[in-house]
Amino acid sequence: MHIPYDKILKTVESYKADIVSFLRDMIRIPSESCGEEQVVLRIQEEMIKVGFDKVTIDPMGNILGYLGSGKTLIAMDAHIDTVGIGDINNWDYDPYEGYEDDEIILGRGGSDQEGGMASMVYAAKAIKELDLFDDYTLLVTGTVNEEDCDGQCWQYIVEVSDIKPEFVVITEPTSLNIYRGHRGRMEIKVETKGISCHGSAPERGDNAIYKMAPILLELQELHKRLLDDPFLGKGSLTVSEVFYSSPSRCAVADGCSISIDRRLTHGETFESALEEIRALESVKAAGGLVSMYTYERPSYTGLIYPTDCYFPTWVLEEEHDACQTLVEAYKGLFHTDPMVDKWTFSTNGVSIMGRFGIPCIGFGPGHEDQAHAPNEKTWKSELVAAAALYAAIPIEYMNKKRGN
Repeated sequence: MHIPYDKILKTVESYKADIVSFLRDMIRIPSESCGEEQVVLRIQEEMIKVGFDKVTIDPMGNILGYLGSGKTLIAMDAHIDTVGIGDINNWDYDPYEGYEDDEIILGRGGSDQEGGMASMVYAAKAIKELDLFDDYTLLVTGTVNEEDCDGQCWQYIVEVSDIKPEFVVITEPTSLNIYRGHRGRMEIKVETKGISCHGSAPERGDNAIYKMAPILLELQELHKRLLDDPFLGKGSLTVSEVFYSSPSRCAVADGCSISIDRRLTHGETFESALEEIRALESVKAAGGLVSMYTYERPSYTGLIYPTDCYFPTWVLEEEHDACQTLVEAYKGLFHTDPMVDKWTFSTNGVSIMGRFGIPCIGFGPGHEDQAHAPNEKTWKSELVAAAALYAAIPIEYMNKKRGN
């Protein structure tokens, strides 16, 4: 099928005011992880308005919008939860009321990542208006809990709902570049145990905090020698939290634990990451316990879906049809070659491709450096460009499958 690139661009440009209005409505609704219900209902309203064929909300609270009825299932995903706002004094405007001018929209979630949701919904409207249908079904997902536990939502979609698309477009911010992977991550706990006693005679006890001190120094050194990969870059670790237990401030601590944010490059696994910490001399000397966290927080619907805090690395081959579909659509729309790269941070791709092997490719409005930052903003021109590309992807992919 011939793809009317110019008509797609012109049609989506005519939706610009609606895309902006929809995004600003989402920004106005606080939607931190496990508290997304109201923003999901607002998305449901907009999906119905633009003409999705079916809109459902699953038991976890993810919203699923379907368009078309063909055999090939293509999915596009945006997580619609956000982080908190942090120190309000770092914001120049109300983070929920936001701000806009001719070029930008400011507010929590603009880039990370409700902007992707707004562009996807209006891409579906363009597909319907321009009759860009073929033997495919498009699934647009607004997923929950990603900021708390990336990929858990798609574990549920694949494992419980038994939905397995042929490939998934991740609409996290990419500055309109095409991203084909990122490092994985995991959350690790290291614990030391001691014996408490009165603080006036510390020699009678065994201080668990002192036992942790050399472990911290060895972890700092371990970070420097982690595996490197020419595409994804180096593995990393940082100590992100410190906890203790003690009868009082006048006692020797009988427990100490730390949390480690471990980023995994190609070739690293959760087993290898745990073992290299267990092998540290300081950990062995302290009798330290090294384990992986689990996530069991209820979603906003009350559903508990436990999972290990392990988020696997994934990389899609640049020659894969899913990647080349986006490259060709980009060239057709914008008459230039795209940059094909990777994310620094983690996405729902950790489950979709990392756990389940379903090919993922990324393209989104907004910029990575806006994620979790005060005065988070996104760009109106990027919202429109992303919507145009999303509208072209399904038919471009079907053409590629047929060898057109």
